[in-house]
Amino acid sequence: MQPFFLWGIANSLNGSLIRHFQFALDLNRAQAGIVDSAFYFGYFVMAIPAGVFMRKWGYKRGILAGLLLYAGGALLFYPAADFRVYGFFLFALFTIASGLAFLETAANLYVTVLGDKKDAEWRINFAQSFNGISIILGPIIGSLFIFSKKEYTAEVLAAMTSEQIEAAKIQEALSVQGPYLTIAVIVAAVAVLFALTKMPEVGREDELAEGRVSVFSLLGKYKHLTLGVLAQFANVGAQATLWGYFVDFKVDFARDEHVGFVNSLYRVTADMTPDQIAGLHASFALVLFMLGRFLGTFLMSRMEPRKVLSWYCMASVVLVALAFATGGLTGIVCIMLTYFCQSIMFPTIFALATKSLPPAESKMASSLVIMAIVGGAVMPPLAGLLSQAGGMKMALLVPFVCFGYVVYYVMQGYKIKEA
Repeated sequence: MQPFFLWGIANSLNGSLIRHFQFALDLNRAQAGIVDSAFYFGYFVMAIPAGVFMRKWGYKRGILAGLLLYAGGALLFYPAADFRVYGFFLFALFTIASGLAFLETAANLYVTVLGDKKDAEWRINFAQSFNGISIILGPIIGSLFIFSKKEYTAEVLAAMTSEQIEAAKIQEALSVQGPYLTIAVIVAAVAVLFALTKMPEVGREDELAEGRVSVFSLLGKYKHLTLGVLAQFANVGAQATLWGYFVDFKVDFARDEHVGFVNSLYRVTADMTPDQIAGLHASFALVLFMLGRFLGTFLMSRMEPRKVLSWYCMASVVLVALAFATGGLTGIVCIMLTYFCQSIMFPTIFALATKSLPPAESKMASSLVIMAIVGGAVMPPLAGLLSQAGGMKMALLVPFVCFGYVVYYVMQGYKIKEA
């Protein structure tokens, strides 16, 4: 379960980085959105190599390779902060994501094939519940250890000298070193523990007997896989947009209005900046994400998983539409509730897209579904451009369209038939 837990921390920290880098590295909102692009592009590049690697070396070595890349990428944040070069940060994020591509390709598929096929959707949602727990930590880490305790508004910056502004930006860049160094040490320790753990291989004989599999031929062979790859692209694109720009949504929609019980739960104080308070709201939204996954997993043990997913998807479309129509604190609450609905989308789409595939083809099919995570690289910059044209409300058009396609997939496109 450790890979799922570690994935959640890395993913949920991106939203803090997008907001943080806008001042620390002097970026506009669209440029900062490239944080998500670099992160999710790592999945696109490394997913197929991960599948090929696993076919040759097995699940365990695939997971170990992922952990080592993850630790190495987190370690790169230390020199990146010293150099304060945006491209260096993006390379570090790309390296982390490359490791996660190995972890996701291996761990997601391993969970689905290790046991009764009819319970695959339930097993992967249960395993990914550990991811739901860890993602709560990302915004908290960002709020307490990365975001500055001082808000650098236009008025504050106007009263500062150029030397003071430059010193503040350097300090902001250096604030990422401690959290990511800690992550690197933890991931490296998990890699050592994993190396000492025995793991049974599944379907190894069938893979060796089948020989080479052409990965892209699978898209023409299995329609539900092809449509599932597109659904995962849309799902992750919507998720990355909402998560990556949540702080921007909060500050733009309801800068000085806050959800009361969130303030009480996190003990918000008067000296906290709007960015810090927004980060704590993001953390609570991820609590809703975790609760949504636990409830979804429970419901899947009693009814068809696809039906549970269809309810969650349709609710997401409605909530994003309401956030667009209302704005303000009501819009923020709608976006927070969308996190609850997103919770079971990734694992269930993965299970539906790779369902009923023979062992010899399943690892490469898994690579294709993981490649679709590149949707998180494409959609946030698009949302950033829309926000510059018409405010943060316009950015909501991206998740609205994406969730609409996911609804189509779970209602019709999931059906298993060879093209």
